[in-house]
Order: sequence, then C-alpha cells, then structure tokens
Amino acid sequence: MKAELLLKISNITLEIETNYPELYQYLDENPLTIPDEDNLNVDDESLRNYLETLRTILKKYKEEHP
Repeated sequence: MKAELLLKISNITLEIETNYPELYQYLDENPLTIPDEDNLNVDDESLRNYLETLRTILKKYKEEHP
C-alpha cells in the first residue's frame, strides 16, 4: 500500500512540476517531511492525507484556470 501511495504522490507531483509549475510553490506550504532517524515511520494515513491535499490543490487550480 505504501509503495502505491508513494507512486501516486510522485506522479501528481511530476504533473504539477511539468504542467503547472506555478503551483509548485504551494507544495512547500504543506510538506510531507522525511522523518529523522529516530522516527523513520511514515504511516499510510499520512501519505493518503498528503496525496489528497495534492489532488485538491490541483483540482481547485484546474477549476479556477480552465
């Protein structure tokens, strides 16, 4: 499941970088941070939430800028 979520996150991030670079600046406002060595666990729920955030940002932009 985690690998699938990471792939989806990578794909949508690539779409934003390639087709909507003006949105890339907003990704820093809601980053999924890489945990430090003492806490190496990123759970599936965090990844799902981040993916949904990316989808929402992209969808809203597409609706406002057809």
